[in-house]
Amino acid sequence: MSFVKVWQQLDWDDIRLSIYAKTAADVERALAKPQCDIDDFKALISPAAEPYLEQIAQQATLLTRQRFGYTIHFYVPLYLSNLCANACTYCGFSMENRIKRRTLTPADIERECVAIKALQFDSVLLVTGEHQTKVDMEYFRHTLPQIKCHFNHVAMEVQPLEQQQYRELKGLGLDAVMVYQETYHARTYAKHHLRGNKTNFDYRLETPDRLAQAGIDKIGIGALLGMEDWRTDSFFVASHLAYLERQYWQSRYSISFPRLRPCTGGIEPKSIMTDRQLVQLICAYRLFNHDVELSLSTRESAHFRDNVLPLGVTSMSAGSKTQPGGYADDTPELEQFAISDDRSVAEVAMAVKRRGFEVVWKDWDAVYSG
Repeated sequence: MSFVKVWQQLDWDDIRLSIYAKTAADVERALAKPQCDIDDFKALISPAAEPYLEQIAQQATLLTRQRFGYTIHFYVPLYLSNLCANACTYCGFSMENRIKRRTLTPADIERECVAIKALQFDSVLLVTGEHQTKVDMEYFRHTLPQIKCHFNHVAMEVQPLEQQQYRELKGLGLDAVMVYQETYHARTYAKHHLRGNKTNFDYRLETPDRLAQAGIDKIGIGALLGMEDWRTDSFFVASHLAYLERQYWQSRYSISFPRLRPCTGGIEPKSIMTDRQLVQLICAYRLFNHDVELSLSTRESAHFRDNVLPLGVTSMSAGSKTQPGGYADDTPELEQFAISDDRSVAEVAMAVKRRGFEVVWKDWDAVYSG
């Protein structure tokens, strides 16, 4: 059993129609419940819910404060390589883009770690392009222990791996893995993933199953908002989350909200999502799942991030560089995509504190995990 079996039983077109058919009565029914189910989630992300945004936001704020208090977890992405063997239409690292390629050496990594530690971070997300020969398990075996010496919490966003490989990396200090399906619509997925291992839709979709079976503490999922109809993709993310929590309750889960951003060779979004609609989605996830961690990156503007902060978000990146070696030596032409919130780490931390929140610089200690 894997989520692929569940996904095969879900009809995209039927689900899309059912979301857009939701009424004000469906929204009010969902808001009256102490715990929303997946059908209520459809109502909360539907066009019918937009006039109820204030009420949805108030409930999401209350639930988030009850579960997470007034804390915001800070993390930072550490890009190790922009080498990639995939051709993807929306990514600056795509093999077809003519950009300078770089993979960090141990000395480079040490400089990056020192620079990041000086910014106070104790939680990093390791990011690479997907290259199975030059940025592979052998590379991770050497780099992960080196980085773990510097940081309490280490997550990865790299190519999907086998269950035993994840288990091995966990033994080397890996705490979390983020793997985004990009879109749950198979034909659209095929349209944007042209060459490389990422063309295998089912293998990528099964990755969270392999992660949970390997005992990874935290698993991040999500869709690239704008590649397809954002409401329908978000329903599939919620369904995926519900499945994972039923099957693998020992792991923690997070959801991210990446919207398509400008990059070298990038595409225009198929589905435009407004700021107001992104607020609606964040709050809908909180009403659907009171415990899931919701993460907002520097893809979003400073103004938006500051204002959405109390409504359901539990973690944020800050001061992000999306190119290898960017913290010790900023080189924008190597970046994966252009960020929107370009404030310094100190400026973001101050903005968070001004709103009455405490910055937490690391994730949960392993001793507190089950």
